[in-house]
Amino acid sequence: MTGKYTLHPTAVVDGDCEIGEGTRIWHFSHVLSHSKIGERCVLGQNVTVGPSVTIGNGCKIQNNVSVYKGVTLEDDVFCGPSMVFTNVLTPRAHIERKDEFLPTLVQKGATIGANAVIICGTVIGRYAMVGAGAVITKDVPDYALVVGNPARHLGWVSASGDRLGPDLVCPRTGEIYELVDGRLQLAKTP
Repeated sequence: MTGKYTLHPTAVVDGDCEIGEGTRIWHFSHVLSHSKIGERCVLGQNVTVGPSVTIGNGCKIQNNVSVYKGVTLEDDVFCGPSMVFTNVLTPRAHIERKDEFLPTLVQKGATIGANAVIICGTVIGRYAMVGAGAVITKDVPDYALVVGNPARHLGWVSASGDRLGPDLVCPRTGEIYELVDGRLQLAKTP
């Protein structure tokens, strides 16, 4: 273990993990072997991480979330309460399939709403917003707002998480976005 972090007395961190400075790990959480958690992260109650998971800086993982082997969270990712990552497409209790884990990548600044389900083998793009209860079965583009089961593209959000109108201007920051070949990108900051 490295750095200065807060560990609730009921939480467990295996001895070969790296935990960044300023990170807080709360009630009944467990960080399994070979996992690396960045600085200034918050792991809520009953969170399980690992084994062998990498979590970037500034991530917030709310209560009752398990971040399994094969999942990577880049910086500033938000995982809402009780959202679910899967790691095998065709699980069976009587067949060992740990060699079939598919990687899942959640890119910088993305938000995953409460009770959402992320099917393994997908990428959640930068600053994307996955609505509460959505089921992700395919990649989510940068800045996309997706909702439903299966999730469908409903619109676009800014880096601050505000829904963009037809003008693609963030109502909070004034940032101007543009669509290039069907993908949203930041065009101009105020």
